[in-house]
Amino acid sequence: MSNNTLIEIEENGKKLSPVLPKHIKNYLIDIDGTVCDDIPNEEPERMATANVFPDALVTLNKWYDEGHIITFFTSRTEDHRAVTEEWLGKNGFKYHGLLMGKPRGGNYHWVDNHMVRATRYTGKFTDLVEKESKIQVFED
Repeated sequence: MSNNTLIEIEENGKKLSPVLPKHIKNYLIDIDGTVCDDIPNEEPERMATANVFPDALVTLNKWYDEGHIITFFTSRTEDHRAVTEEWLGKNGFKYHGLLMGKPRGGNYHWVDNHMVRATRYTGKFTDLVEKESKIQVFED
């Protein structure tokens, strides 16, 4: 079994959605303003020459090499897929997937039946540390 092999789960004889082993994270990473210059979709000519944030490249490639799943999730549209894939490759990003069309505008609240952790990028990629904070949850 490789480090990121999905584990099948059953409940009452019925299969449930598979999960990754606890030591593997499934990272969804924004592109614009997170791993490079913040470029709006309305200025796609800048996407091919965006400046990489070096700490993001080093950290994400380290996570990839450790066996974590790296998927870029961007507000860029399908029209921007080719330039985005070329830019990621040219700049040396290792990744597993690229999801286009993330809703624009921020203020995201992700609801899922799997554990979700969100980390807001505030200017520098480093290893993650644990901190306690308030979160919103569904009422019992």
